[in-house]
Amino acid sequence: MGVVQAKIQTVEDIYQLIRVAVMTKCPIRALYRGHRRWLCPHRLGRNRDGEIRVLCYQYAGDSSSGLESAGSAANWRCLALERLNKVELLENEAWRTAPNHSRLQNCVAEVDVDAEE
Repeated sequence: MGVVQAKIQTVEDIYQLIRVAVMTKCPIRALYRGHRRWLCPHRLGRNRDGEIRVLCYQYAGDSSSGLESAGSAANWRCLALERLNKVELLENEAWRTAPNHSRLQNCVAEVDVDAEE
């Protein structure tokens, strides 16, 4: 019986997947801090310390802080890209957002891509 090798995602792989997700408004599913999350990435870039961050709207899954009802400002997440793994594009899922996306600009100070631009 052969051994099946799982594809390991590098930070570069994950960055490119999330970049595509932002540009095409495609939701993703990923593991972050041990929680399976369904996310709509809105902005990708670097914070003031030069670390890669992604501003996401979480619409399903788990979180240490829990999820509020759909459309709640409490569901915005500023995630460290290097802590994401098992990232998948969800091409058949609907894009979700909340009206207060721009007020969270401190998450990503140097923007690479933004879904609203």
